Amino acid sequence: MRRTMYLYARLFSQQLKAILEYQADFLILVVAAMLTQVLGFVFIWLVYQRIPVVHGWSYWEVIFVFAMVNFSTGISQFFFEGTWRISGLINTGGFDLILLRPISPTLQILSGAVGMNGLGNALLGGIMLFQALSHVAIDWSILRVAIFILLFLCALVIRVAINLASNSLSFWTGAPGNAFPMMVSSLSEFVKFPLTIYATGVQLFFSIIIPYAFINFYPASYLFNKPMGGTMGVLTPIVTVLFAAASIWIFRKGLTRYEGTGS
Repeated sequence: MRRTMYLYARLFSQQLKAILEYQADFLILVVAAMLTQVLGFVFIWLVYQRIPVVHGWSYWEVIFVFAMVNFSTGISQFFFEGTWRISGLINTGGFDLILLRPISPTLQILSGAVGMNGLGNALLGGIMLFQALSHVAIDWSILRVAIFILLFLCALVIRVAINLASNSLSFWTGAPGNAFPMMVSSLSEFVKFPLTIYATGVQLFFSIIIPYAFINFYPASYLFNKPMGGTMGVLTPIVTVLFAAASIWIFRKGLTRYEGTGS
């Protein structure tokens, strides 16, 4: 584990140095990401000017749900953007180099790029999270703080695992672009609001097929003592381990299908 962390830090730092060479691009990406989040925040504010409570969820509780998605997305974009390079590496034969190195291919992929727009998402998402928690009555204790940290880490792992699994399907499709993983990623917009506003089929989809609900809705339900919070919130670590293992399996299975470019 220590060696893995050391290698990740070295690989990530090289990618970060390359990105920071273009300071104007860095600022544009950060500001653009923050503006996108602000628009979402304004939309929720406008809705709650007319409707004080939505399916038992108050304004600041919904802000927490909204911010958890953006914050975890921002962290995953900044530190693990390499998952979005998979289709390009397949079509250009870039995996030849990755497979020749005496380093885990999974580690190389995760550290293979830096998403500077994620910094903007994480920054504003973190501010919104802090504001939401300061306006919601939670009986904090050492155990509850520890559980909150654990649930946040689970949210981050699930987000990265979803990106890795969806992008790994390029091994089978051979598509040169990221249309399918982009579609999967865009589905996270649905869980920026309480899952109970949707039909049962939609709730099951985001709980079982693509477990976005375990990024924010179930952890929030646990923290705010909502229905299903006690049961589903406790299941979050288990779902995280299972889905992370499944995504790594899909990636490694895909590697066995890789044949290079043929030239």
